[in-house]
Amino acid sequence: MNKNIFSVLFLSVAISAGASITNIEDSNNELSLLVHKTPTCGCCKMWVKHIEKNGFIANIKEHDDLLEIKDKHKIEPQYRSCHTAVSKEGYIFEGHIPSKYIRQFLSEDHPNAIGLSVPGMPLGSPGMEVDDLFTPYDVLILFKDGSSKVFAEVRQ
Repeated sequence: MNKNIFSVLFLSVAISAGASITNIEDSNNELSLLVHKTPTCGCCKMWVKHIEKNGFIANIKEHDDLLEIKDKHKIEPQYRSCHTAVSKEGYIFEGHIPSKYIRQFLSEDHPNAIGLSVPGMPLGSPGMEVDDLFTPYDVLILFKDGSSKVFAEVRQ
């Protein structure tokens, strides 16, 4: 075989292999969440549509009761809402959190945090849209010691 042809074939194989490795790496970087919810909750379904529309992959697991999930992930009662999402890294996202804050949180380093929460179900948050009604709310960062602080203020 001609030396030049061999070089071209080798280069083609190397480029193809590199492309495959890149595609594998890209699929590992996908933003996916396991969303724990009840089967009948409409606002949870709307929140899932919100995150999917914003580039997340939602894997749904339905439960009749979410108390065990919230206890397992150490979500204190004052931070709870109607659904709990868990990232592949193990971070929790409790309630109607706008996707941009989940993306921001996952791009930063938070060694003492367990995740984010929007306690309750504030009107106007993703999945809780009702006409033009809006209640200002905070997105809280939750820490391993059970404490929290404001991660973002949502005022409109």
